[in-house]
Amino acid sequence: MISLLHVIVLCATIRESQCLLSGPKSFMKYQYSTELKANIADLHWSVNNDKTEITFELQIKTLGWIALGITGGMKGADIGLGWVDQKGTVHFQDRHAVGEQRPLIDNTSSDWFALNGKEENGWTAIQFKRKLDTCDSLDYPIKLIFAWGLTDPSQNEDISYHEATRRDSRTLSLLSFTSPPDEEKFAKLDYFDFRLHNYAVPANDTTYHCSIHKIPAYAGKRHVIAHKMLIEDKNRDIVHHLLMYECEPTAEFDDNNLPDGDCYDVYPLTELCIGNIATGWAVGGDSIVEFPDKAGYPVGADFPVKYYLISMHYDNKPLTVGRRDSSGMRFYLGEKLRERDIGYLTLGTDSSPMALAIPPNVDQFIVDSYCQATHTKNFPKEGITVISALPHTHLQGVTVWSKLIRNNRVVKYLYNSDAYDFNYQFDNRLTEPIVLYPVS
Repeated sequence: MISLLHVIVLCATIRESQCLLSGPKSFMKYQYSTELKANIADLHWSVNNDKTEITFELQIKTLGWIALGITGGMKGADIGLGWVDQKGTVHFQDRHAVGEQRPLIDNTSSDWFALNGKEENGWTAIQFKRKLDTCDSLDYPIKLIFAWGLTDPSQNEDISYHEATRRDSRTLSLLSFTSPPDEEKFAKLDYFDFRLHNYAVPANDTTYHCSIHKIPAYAGKRHVIAHKMLIEDKNRDIVHHLLMYECEPTAEFDDNNLPDGDCYDVYPLTELCIGNIATGWAVGGDSIVEFPDKAGYPVGADFPVKYYLISMHYDNKPLTVGRRDSSGMRFYLGEKLRERDIGYLTLGTDSSPMALAIPPNVDQFIVDSYCQATHTKNFPKEGITVISALPHTHLQGVTVWSKLIRNNRVVKYLYNSDAYDFNYQFDNRLTEPIVLYPVS
């Protein structure tokens, strides 16, 4: 059986956007759509066939100005900003940010062009396009910033300050983004949950909680075809991310007393469960992830992995006392076995003092790790198809990349982001699958 690889790995085809968002009806049908901020901001976009320009439609719940920027941060951001006046006329400006201040109007170039605009039911929607050049890399995630004001600029006046409550950012793969599926699609399927049970979240700024979970006993092999992040609404402000690790097949536990506690405290009991990340979720990621139609993650029968570790990161900045949480992840089982198995491969450096130590007083520190060709000897002769990648670092990570090297030359990136965002960790679908072959 040919396997699909999740590095860590999923796939989705580009399809016309169908998701139901909060804003007004869009000016046209787009390839992609997403909700940037729930009930506040939506974004639609399409890229032309020769990748020379991209058409956006930004919709924000305001009757003032709205703005979208492409950036690695506020400084240096390339920004399109516009508003619709009381006569229905669209005003649009090409702006450039030089720091944490009001972006300047850019009179040296014209990268942004307004196409349409309207105000409807308290929302402002502006359709615009942006020229692309060789400096733009849409094959990998980029950071988008967006902001809005409450009023339009008066004649001969500049835009009002947006304040911290009317700005945000989102990291997206503009060429391989896929809208999450409707949960109703899986309503009649069997499922199992890995979740905490009324866990008392400590009144600490940061907590990493680890718990071991066992796959239910199934008479035969089953395929997981999708998973959903389960977060209690009352705790959305403190649940930052979840990682699920496969335990080594040799790991043994007392099923009546599975390890459960602070990750550092239970490490001696769980050290066989931190080597291979199976999947994950972080703030900004899709709540539901669906696997490709031809593949599923195997459970039951002779599949060797029986135990999994769930590592939950809580970000309790207010140091709130008395919070209890039962968040976790749900796994939907397909009714039939699929053609291929999905597997997971973890690349990188372990985040422990024995593997990674950043020296003090350095402005930047590059971590290089290599998966040598000899490690591929157990790959099938037909190769393993990589269909997506999930990068993960902690707070100090700002750039992440994985390179495929053949004959001592870089031939492709499995993942490349100069704008990695700790608050937006999600599966990045590759625009084209990459096959990894065994090296004898």
